[in-house]
Amino acid sequence: MSELKTIAVLGAGTMGNGIAHVCARSGFNVVLCDIKQPFLDRGLAIIENNLAREVTKGKLTQDQAAQSLARITPTLHRESLNTCDLAIEAANEQFEIKSALFKDLDRILPPEAILATNTSSISITKIAAQTNRPDQVIGMHFFNPVPVMQLVEVIRGLQTSQATFDTVQSLAQQLGKTPVEVNDAAGFVSNRVLMPLINEAIYAVMEGVATPEAVDKVFQLGMAHPMGPLTLADFIGLDVCLDIMRVLVAGLGDPKYRPCPLLIRMVDAGWLGRKSGRGFYTYT
Repeated sequence: MSELKTIAVLGAGTMGNGIAHVCARSGFNVVLCDIKQPFLDRGLAIIENNLAREVTKGKLTQDQAAQSLARITPTLHRESLNTCDLAIEAANEQFEIKSALFKDLDRILPPEAILATNTSSISITKIAAQTNRPDQVIGMHFFNPVPVMQLVEVIRGLQTSQATFDTVQSLAQQLGKTPVEVNDAAGFVSNRVLMPLINEAIYAVMEGVATPEAVDKVFQLGMAHPMGPLTLADFIGLDVCLDIMRVLVAGLGDPKYRPCPLLIRMVDAGWLGRKSGRGFYTYT
């Protein structure tokens, strides 16, 4: 594998703009691709604001922040990714979307390029099978907010080569992250453990065991969690939590992963958490 110089990031949303931020800050050229100009504009504005915040905190100089921003090239045209050495996909957590994207990336990127996915639960092996380079497909699961959180789950698919794994593990370290090796299974480690916890907390609310505030306080004060599971669910997005629970129940075949009916109702109502202004709490 030749040296990585240019990284494609697919999706300028919460995770995508965070990944683009850390790649550019670490000296890589970034091509940030999305399907609509407003999505790109919003993603770039968030990156600019977050870089400015790092300058204020003394983590970067003004010049370093400006250089980082200048390394990011926004595009609406997927074909312009044809010179990238590695792609990181950060689209919605739905297999059909990722499948179409990976077929496209396989066609467009150079034959030696690595294709990584930021999926938080979907099978790397299944995504890799959409391509003609399954040995060069890998999971690179970042955590939100990407510029702050240290962990990257690096997930091997069934056919992921050692060379691909080594390159991506090294990249994570160059981005200032701590890579943790995980094998391919629904939800990996993080969401296989976290999402059932969140789901059970929602059952406790639905069954009248306690209010959302009480559930969260138990975890903050009793288990030293920085935020309770329902505050965290609102932060992640209740629609994302529901998508992951459905991947877990389909992938592992165990009814214990069945999403709580209250979670389904809230998503149906459009109460998605912070991003919609209402979830278990109300946001202005």
